[in-house]
Amino acid sequence: MLASISCSERARRLLDRIRSGEEPDPAEVRSLGGGCAGEFFRIVVEALADSFDPAQAAIYEKLMRVWIPRAHRAEPQIPDPVDTVYVLSRVTLGADIKIVSPMLMAMRRRFPQARVVFVANRKSIELFENERGLDFLEADYPRGGSIEDRIEFAHRLREQLHTPNRIVIDPDSRMTQLGLIPVCEPASCFHFPSRTAGGYGSANLRDLVREWLHSNFGITGPAFLDPKRVHAAASRPFATISLGVGENENKRLGLEFERRVIAEIARRFRTLYVDRGAGGAEAARVTEAAAACGSIDLRFWEGSFAGFASIISQSDFYFGYDSAGQHAAAASGIPLVAIFAGAPSERFRQRWSPQGPGDAHVIDAGGRSPEEVLARVLTVLPGQ
Repeated sequence: MLASISCSERARRLLDRIRSGEEPDPAEVRSLGGGCAGEFFRIVVEALADSFDPAQAAIYEKLMRVWIPRAHRAEPQIPDPVDTVYVLSRVTLGADIKIVSPMLMAMRRRFPQARVVFVANRKSIELFENERGLDFLEADYPRGGSIEDRIEFAHRLREQLHTPNRIVIDPDSRMTQLGLIPVCEPASCFHFPSRTAGGYGSANLRDLVREWLHSNFGITGPAFLDPKRVHAAASRPFATISLGVGENENKRLGLEFERRVIAEIARRFRTLYVDRGAGGAEAARVTEAAAACGSIDLRFWEGSFAGFASIISQSDFYFGYDSAGQHAAAASGIPLVAIFAGAPSERFRQRWSPQGPGDAHVIDAGGRSPEEVLARVLTVLPGQ
């Protein structure tokens, strides 16, 4: 019978039973995770993590104990001296800006004589590769791999981080399966529990990271990014736009909304830079949406996200759905409008809303029509 049910349906059924209070069956969890790892992580694991519910975080840990034995825990201690600080990537670009970059800055301030090493894939490294005093260790986490591949990755990483007088900063990284696989001895690992920090409150992740850094190290740091500069030879004022949703169509409000909002932004700015994303269907959709903006100086970006982040940091305004671009704008102090459509929970929106030194308007599209959201956008667009 199970053979006739798709991986996605099996994952959704398991998630529904978990949310109804049913105890997960370890045999079913092992079968689903072993044969349908992609759906298991995308549908079950991400839903539990994105709830920012401490009880659901505990369920996630129980699920993963099918593969990962419970490790010894100890209160981490700062050794004397500290020669190397390894800061793990969250693997996703927006999280590396919002959560990890303040950690990188704080570690450089707290341990000025130590090597601060960002452990990440190439795309994340590109966000900070111009930053002097920061070292890099390229580590390509197998996001599409089996559970065994992901666990083995953590074991190999532990060997790479085995250097004298070092500490490891784990920001709830996928590399360690959200802190479940130790990549060093417990006394040297400082784990930020992003899914349970703040409990059931409404605090933003920016503030929770600051509190954690201050509690553990007595110092904080701002979010930042420092990619190789891409010169934006644009007439001012100019706006940057990203309509990417990472294949999550629930974040979109439809082509007509996108056409109308781009046209409205075009009325207020002399140049528009629009990100075409990863190409393919997304690039075609974005190109079609931008066609309505008329004769304005319209430019499409086709390249790395780090390159587009550089352009965002030079712009006068940013608009986009909930994605990495909003965090690049917030960290750069660029005024922005971000649309949260299809957020998995209210606490998710509260945790992930962009915050920075510039004006940030976050519009919750949940339960609202595209017309209602557009009307709200028009009240906060600059250059009226």
